[in-house]
Amino acid sequence: MHKLVTTLFICYIAIFQSFAESRVSNFIYAKRDTCNLSMDVYSPINIAPNRPCIIFVFGGGFIMGSKSEKTNVAFCKALSDSGFVVASIDYRLGLKGVKKVGVTNTEPLNKAINMAVEDLYSATNFLVQNAISLNINPKQIIISGSSAGAITILHADHELSNRTKIATVLSPDFHYAGAISFAGAILSNDGLPKYAIKPAPTLFFHGTKDKLVTYNKVQVLKKGFFGSSAIAKQFKKQGFPYYIYRYQDYGHEICALPMTQNLNEICSFIKEYIIKKRKLEIDVRLKDNDVDFKQLHSWTIKDLYK
Repeated sequence: MHKLVTTLFICYIAIFQSFAESRVSNFIYAKRDTCNLSMDVYSPINIAPNRPCIIFVFGGGFIMGSKSEKTNVAFCKALSDSGFVVASIDYRLGLKGVKKVGVTNTEPLNKAINMAVEDLYSATNFLVQNAISLNINPKQIIISGSSAGAITILHADHELSNRTKIATVLSPDFHYAGAISFAGAILSNDGLPKYAIKPAPTLFFHGTKDKLVTYNKVQVLKKGFFGSSAIAKQFKKQGFPYYIYRYQDYGHEICALPMTQNLNEICSFIKEYIIKKRKLEIDVRLKDNDVDFKQLHSWTIKDLYK
């Protein structure tokens, strides 16, 4: 009987510890005219000071989505359990109620992206200002996002690398230590995105048949939407570190798949590119039989903005 009680007690402690490897705190990081914006900060238990921090931006086409969705919470918790601080943020959804978004009508999308980038910058400033109390290394802030969130983080780093007006809210000497994009792209009115200052080392994940967020590019004259493949090509041309996973014949489901199946690769990217600062260029192509995942959908822009 004594052995049984002891065994049950040990099992109970093990189960409790599995749910207690990280703790979550909520903070209001910005107040807008229409709402307050909050972040959930996931911190490892017994965290050491000066840890890398990942800011996560959820997806949803700038019309829906939440940092509290099950997949997003699981991803943030997994990264925190791996020893990183994770800040999962709210942001304003600038395309709610907007219809007919496309290459010929990009202004609503451009406005929504700018709103999200502004909110991401505000979250960044909050974390930098509270770095000591949150055990964050302000020189190792990494941005990560899915779909609309990936678009946001790629734009944020692009604006910062070109020191545009929108980026002046950040300290002149600040730069992101890394970026992790799950099916992201950049909207540009001046052709292929260019970088005046070296951008953050970036980890790209994208399906080659993505009909919602283009994998390569959709361009009319100089105006276009440039996806992971086009951006990685520019990185290669300019000698910037990057790591790209190309999922052959997969669609927009790649905005979520790597968040559950590529955690080891994501942690390795942080270790090699951010902590060790290795300047690597890695290009991985995965075929259907390499991916243990059923295709969920092949959404197009029309499916979101009907």
